[in-house]
Amino acid sequence: MKPHPALRQMVRDLRAHPSILSKLDIAQSTATLGLSAQSEGQPGDDCAVLPVKGGFDLFACEGFINAFVHADPWFAGWCAVMVNISDILSMGGRPRCVTNAIWAPSAEQAQPVLAGMKAASQAYGVPIVGGHTNLHSDQLQLSASILGHAKHVISSFSACLGDVLICAIDLKGSYREPFDNWNAALTTSPVVLRKNLEILPNLAETGMVAAGKDISQGGIVGTALMLAEASNVAIDIQLEALPRPQGVELARWLRSFPSFGFLLSVKAQDADDVCKMFQAHGISAAACGDVLEGSALRLTDREGSALFWDYARDPYLNLSAKEAQHA
Repeated sequence: MKPHPALRQMVRDLRAHPSILSKLDIAQSTATLGLSAQSEGQPGDDCAVLPVKGGFDLFACEGFINAFVHADPWFAGWCAVMVNISDILSMGGRPRCVTNAIWAPSAEQAQPVLAGMKAASQAYGVPIVGGHTNLHSDQLQLSASILGHAKHVISSFSACLGDVLICAIDLKGSYREPFDNWNAALTTSPVVLRKNLEILPNLAETGMVAAGKDISQGGIVGTALMLAEASNVAIDIQLEALPRPQGVELARWLRSFPSFGFLLSVKAQDADDVCKMFQAHGISAAACGDVLEGSALRLTDREGSALFWDYARDPYLNLSAKEAQHA
């Protein structure tokens, strides 16, 4: 069935949006750096994976857009901890500690960023153990790194044909305007935030979830595309099945960065149990798509289906460049 004009236009707008196109930067690093022989993680995963006795150490790093840090420095500091924690959770791990790197023209300008990091560290119970500080920079800049540990790893490379795509998002809260950041964390108690840290590791340890990613700056569509390309599969997303807050425009929701949001690829027989695990914690979760043969990400509603991206024709993560380097 041909897509209706509104769906075609939404797909065109999403493909051209900066939050989707920004992920193309990953391809440049992938082509240059390739794959480290010391790491089991691969470009396209949310963390580096380092085998150790009793499981795997996980390491991740996030840098933040300068405009965001300038516009909302306290929340940028909070996010430096929060989004790194999401990377660890997305791979079935438990976060252990965070370090930061901050550049600022003065201690006064650095203070709200550091205060936001401290508040998030206390709320999630993940300590900040060090970092780098420069108070003589010409502008405010921020990055942070995190160390975690997993007994069983959830990977971007493990989605299988016949799997069901599950979207799990905390819908409580609102946008932190003017950016497309859906903030549910600041309206959630620290006790609940800490309990929610156990959902993904527990699912990994039961064996019900082996593939997935956290919904990042590219939103639902960008994250689904990265998952599809890493696993060399196609994904069809049923738009009307997606968990979505009331009153939020679909196009904005598809590119939004939620404070707690994950896409998981699971066996059909496990889908209900996986959704119930999230729902028991007050997280909205639903089966919203299918993992198929091919290389396309398609968006489907009751009136038709539209091709969002075909990574075989137009690479997103450019994983073939990495593979060529190590052939």
